[in-house]
Amino acid sequence: MTIYNVQSETSNVNENANQLNSLQEILKAIPQIKLSYKLDQPASSLMRVTCSADVEKAFRASWDEDNIEFVEEFKVMFLNRGNRILGICEISKGGYSGTVADPKLILSAALLTACSGIILAHNHPSGQLKPSAADLTLTNKMKQGAELLDMVLLDHLILTKEGHYSFADEGDV
Repeated sequence: MTIYNVQSETSNVNENANQLNSLQEILKAIPQIKLSYKLDQPASSLMRVTCSADVEKAFRASWDEDNIEFVEEFKVMFLNRGNRILGICEISKGGYSGTVADPKLILSAALLTACSGIILAHNHPSGQLKPSAADLTLTNKMKQGAELLDMVLLDHLILTKEGHYSFADEGDV
């Protein structure tokens, strides 16, 4: 090895080190995102749902029953592979005749929980259990979106003071 080769290799090492330092500076300027999810209890201790009556019971526990005939709310339940409830998230609260359920918000929350199953729920302050055309459209859109993310839309419930309508029980999912 000649002196020229040693100097050339040293020069290349210095150039590579400068490029690495420059890259590290660029990375420091870019916001970094870290995802994490931790249960505060063993998954086996989480409530398990096996039918729409179980789902209704869990949603009603998170609902303000005094407002069920007053304002429309939209909530989502996230489940693990064993159909154990990872959590319930309120997506929106609207007026007497409607609320907005943004699929992007719903699927973002689903990704953050690393869930396998999704169950949608909203109330009809009017007491009408029949789904609207918008309810059917949203359900189909959410089913397709969930499938793209290897998740399953298991059900969509409409709650009223007197009872519930299950899209799954009626074959609409």
